[in-house]
Parts: sequence; C-alpha cells; structure tokens
Amino acid sequence: MAYSDFDLKKVKSEFSLKIVETEDLFSSVKDVEISDFLAEILKNNVPIALAIGTEKASSELIIINMFLEIKKQLNISFFSGIDFTVDKDKGLNGFCDFIMSKSSEQLFLDTPIVVITEAKNEKIMGGLGQCIAEMIAAQIYNKKEGKTLPCIYGAVTTGHAWKFLKLEETTVSIDVEDYYIKNPNKIISILTFMVTN
Repeated sequence: MAYSDFDLKKVKSEFSLKIVETEDLFSSVKDVEISDFLAEILKNNVPIALAIGTEKASSELIIINMFLEIKKQLNISFFSGIDFTVDKDKGLNGFCDFIMSKSSEQLFLDTPIVVITEAKNEKIMGGLGQCIAEMIAAQIYNKKEGKTLPCIYGAVTTGHAWKFLKLEETTVSIDVEDYYIKNPNKIISILTFMVTN
C-alpha cells in the first residue's frame, strides 16, 4: 500500500479521523501582493497548462512557480516528487508531489514540514485521501524529529483550482471554498499563511 492507494473513506477509516467539511478556513486571510515576475509567468503559462490539460503540465507551468514565489518571499524550502516513506506498514510511503518545510535547507528534507500539496489533473476530490495520508505522514515525521506542530496543512490542486486542508491531531478540516488561479494573490496568501502560522 502507498499514499496513492488512499481515498477519503479509506484514510478516514484507517487512521480513525474526524472529517469536518463545513469550515471556511482561509477566506479571511488577507491578500498579499505577488511579484510582477510571477504575474507575468502565470499570464503566459496558465493558458498553455490548461490547453495541455495534464498533471505534469500544471505542475511544471503553474504550481512550481507558485512555490518558487513563496520560497523567494520566505526563504523556506520545498521539494517536488521526492520519496517520503515514513511508515510502510501503515501505507505511509511513496512519492509526494510537493512538500514545503519551514527550514531553509534545500539539500535534504528537514523539519518542520508544514504543507503537503498533491497535484491532480482531474477532480480535486480524487486527491483528498492521498493528500490527507501524506499530511498524517508529515505529522509523524515532525514528531519523530522533535518538531511537533499544532497542525499540518495540505492542498490538492489541478493548477487551476485549489482546495486547502488542515490536520489537527486526528481532525481533518477541508475548506468549503475552492480557490482559482485567476486570483493568484489569494492562493499565495493562503500558502504564506500556512507556512508562517
């Protein structure tokens, strides 16, 4: 078993989670300005990524640039497509699309891990179980490293649409709102909030 084997029902059952679907988690987060550089990249890349319509195109043309913006602003590290095996017996193994850490160390994954993002080229809902499993793994990983955090954040995105999540102990809150790349300031604001809080 691996992260990709989890759907929402399975991850809830396997880890005895409480799922909260009614919270507005991030709409009140104040917008921050994005750089002119990111604005120009998104203006050029979003139409191409949407036309190609694959997970790889969205990852390379949209999502990676969002994380580069956060890295530039906050001096954090992020990783793309790395093996994140935490507990094979529980199915917490496999590759994560994106991981952000508060550490500035870029040569290896250091704690605390704060955000896990799963890229999907189809429906957001299809990636929720996998993302939550990865968030649980991040929670365990941080604890083993002595850097326990009150919550772990996650996101599932198509590049165009973003759905944000929060894990506190065994409660997963799934934001009622979806956010769209037509408002990149809001997405960057939420990702910034996740890393700094």
